[in-house]
Amino acid sequence: MNYEIDKLDKEILKLLMEDVTRAYTDIAKELNVSGGTIHVRMKKLTEMGVVKGAQLLVNPSAVGFDVCAFIGVYLEKGSEYKDTVTQMQKIPEIVELHYTTGSYSMFVKLVCRDTKHLRQVLNEKIQEIEGVQRTETLISLEESISRQITIE
Repeated sequence: MNYEIDKLDKEILKLLMEDVTRAYTDIAKELNVSGGTIHVRMKKLTEMGVVKGAQLLVNPSAVGFDVCAFIGVYLEKGSEYKDTVTQMQKIPEIVELHYTTGSYSMFVKLVCRDTKHLRQVLNEKIQEIEGVQRTETLISLEESISRQITIE
């Protein structure tokens, strides 16, 4: 696609990032364009892969998941990465997975109900995956910042 993101696209994105439930008609009024323009722009941004969807964010603690942990995963061989990802996709407690440089082959973010649940996920799920050599666990004591990028 040859579509370039312009100032209007960025303004639309900024407003929706602040409140994804905001009606296109409200955004159109604020930006002095038609509701159809907002709809067309959002469709193009989605087709381009700029917008990856909209989601409802749930506070894990509010639904009983009080432990957030980061797991550094050492793989026996780098070639086992894709198969390991496939296996980790089956673990619902994993909310993020990154292929990394540095000491770890992979870096995992997961949420669990408590430390007993965390130990169970580590011992019975993650460390049982073929190719996982060992893991290193860091427990988050507090999430101080959580945000998306700022669009200028």
